[in-house]
Amino acid sequence: MQMSFREISRAGRPLTLAALSLAIIGSLAAPQRAHASAFQLHEDSAAAMGRAYAGSTTAGGDVSVVANNPAAMSDLKGTYFQADVTAINFGTTFSGTAHDALGRPINGNGGGDAGTTMPVPAFFFATQLGEKWHVGAAFTVPFGFQTEYDNNWIGRYNAIKSKFESLDGTLSVSYDVTDNFAIGVSGIAQKTSAELTSAVNYNAVGLGLVNQAVAGGAIPPAVGQALAQQVGLAIPPGSDGIARIKGDDWAYGWQVGMLWRATANDKFALNYRSKISHTLEGTANFTVPSNVQAVLSNPTVAALLAGAGGVPFTHTEGTAPFTTPAVATASYWHQEEKFGLGADVAWTKWDSFKDLTVYYANPAQPTTTEAFNWKNSWYISIGGEYYANDKLTLRAGLALDTTPTQTETRDPRVPDATRQLVSFGAGYKVTDKFVINASYAHIFVNKARMSATSSTGDVLTGTSDDYGNLLSLSAQYKF
Repeated sequence: MQMSFREISRAGRPLTLAALSLAIIGSLAAPQRAHASAFQLHEDSAAAMGRAYAGSTTAGGDVSVVANNPAAMSDLKGTYFQADVTAINFGTTFSGTAHDALGRPINGNGGGDAGTTMPVPAFFFATQLGEKWHVGAAFTVPFGFQTEYDNNWIGRYNAIKSKFESLDGTLSVSYDVTDNFAIGVSGIAQKTSAELTSAVNYNAVGLGLVNQAVAGGAIPPAVGQALAQQVGLAIPPGSDGIARIKGDDWAYGWQVGMLWRATANDKFALNYRSKISHTLEGTANFTVPSNVQAVLSNPTVAALLAGAGGVPFTHTEGTAPFTTPAVATASYWHQEEKFGLGADVAWTKWDSFKDLTVYYANPAQPTTTEAFNWKNSWYISIGGEYYANDKLTLRAGLALDTTPTQTETRDPRVPDATRQLVSFGAGYKVTDKFVINASYAHIFVNKARMSATSSTGDVLTGTSDDYGNLLSLSAQYKF
């Protein structure tokens, strides 16, 4: 004997509401993983990129120190303006399989190349005030990435489009304590924004509701089986919608640095950049296929939704706390007449990203928390310069960039793995006041293995093959 929707609702209303809430919240929460991007961007200096960012704040003559270590402005005698732009060409292709919560294969393609090519600009100004003081201003992009898969790929319930960006405005000041030692501080205004989409598996939402009711004893297994068949007929596999989330926020931070000229040929620098805590505010919107709309408008289901406090899969506002991580950097440079050699070590405190809590204005979508447990990462580089003549400088460098992600929590939005970077570059002094720089870097990426489960129990298993190409240009003018 089959029960009516009304009879089922009387027996299992509390559990049904809970299950429905979990399903809806999951479809919103999953895209938020991209808010803590593993794609920290170093690309704000063409000159430094040619050395793989070795000696990034100690090599001298690079106005990007305004944003990377204000104390190193001590080396800039006069007034400077510098503009950099880096074209980042990132590619990622997925290879693997996907199945839903019942083990049924998910139809679709491999997603194509989800990478993109995007420009990253940076602008710097620095000037000297007297013998000991320097001030500067900068605009940079310290965090950012974008991935976008085909709409009908097998991992669409985990991710389709992910776009994340942090824009920094920095004001810096430095003071020469002695002829060999300088300190500096910066104030940072940061705007962080995100746009994220994924498909919603409405068939899994409906079946999950039934399974929750059976597991909780609200309905007997036989009735659950009959109801699951009804759900399968009304909302068959492939009854997908799209969830789209957009949000942004302004927040503020600081940094402090030091520069020590240990000898006439050797310099050391230390810099600490604070974390910046955001509360991203934005909206969530859904597309809902007609068969799902028909179920939601059923009088019995509508009554249940009214009891939950609202209708799911509708426009709603929301907030999500997120913190861009603290970064500590040590830089060294050794200078000779015909060449210079340097090294950098940077530590990024990603372990502050343990989980993500999302709050929604729609009472039918209660607060949810998702665990990530990222780990701290390291960037280690060595590189140098060769001065071919008074005008031409040649550069090269190597770097290792570890990932904060782990196989257990990695997903296709940020298919990141440990990277190795090889770079080459050149600088040319056009006049005594005007210098141009150009650099190229290739990024080799370890295979990013993942076994990602969507909020509706869809499992994506496989690996992402990634690569990166960077081309950077800059122009510097000394007034």
